[in-house]
Amino acid sequence: MSEPDIRVLLVDDQELFRAGVQVIINAQPGMSVVGSAGDGLEGIRLVDELEPDVVLMDIRMPEMDGVEATRQIFLPDRAARRARPVRVVVLTTFNLDDRAARAIRYGASGFLLKDTTPLMLRDAIRTVHAGNAVLAPSDLSTLLDSQFQEAVPIPASYQQLTEKEREVFEAVARGLSNTEIATQVFASESTVKTHVGSILRKLALRDRVQIVVFAHQHGLVKL
Repeated sequence: MSEPDIRVLLVDDQELFRAGVQVIINAQPGMSVVGSAGDGLEGIRLVDELEPDVVLMDIRMPEMDGVEATRQIFLPDRAARRARPVRVVVLTTFNLDDRAARAIRYGASGFLLKDTTPLMLRDAIRTVHAGNAVLAPSDLSTLLDSQFQEAVPIPASYQQLTEKEREVFEAVARGLSNTEIATQVFASESTVKTHVGSILRKLALRDRVQIVVFAHQHGLVKL
């Protein structure tokens, strides 16, 4: 039995751009566009209505920009009503955009330049659907360092992590893959996945990207 298609929602104020991206995505195996919106407000409504897996969100739009729309999509009350997780990738024309950094703080899984290739777009959708970031660890660190000038006190939930879970946490925060982490902590990849799942539950985080954000926010990054 084949896996269901990755359901994609497009949110961008340029209709021609949305139409072009829709053609590209619908031509890829295992994914399809389920909706299209021209501004952030409509995008939020369609996220609630259509329950997409991945949202491609333009940063600069009228009515409501992509940063605020991303924040509202991941509000705890709204997220709690969702039957399935949603990932957001913000689209921008500027590399290392400060607005993109704010969107990542609010829950986005990374950003793509709007002139990206169809192959990179396809791979990015699959990557975030799996719970990973679409940014290189160095770029993600650069973005987040600009957002957190002073570390926020470490919450009590972090103290619940075991010694091994803290090792895995630090490795995830540095952008290492499960394979790389397994080698570092002398464990199997399946054990690493189990540790990551436990970390996410204990810290009430959605995915690996949010582990990176948490680490930067609380001054726990060890490069």
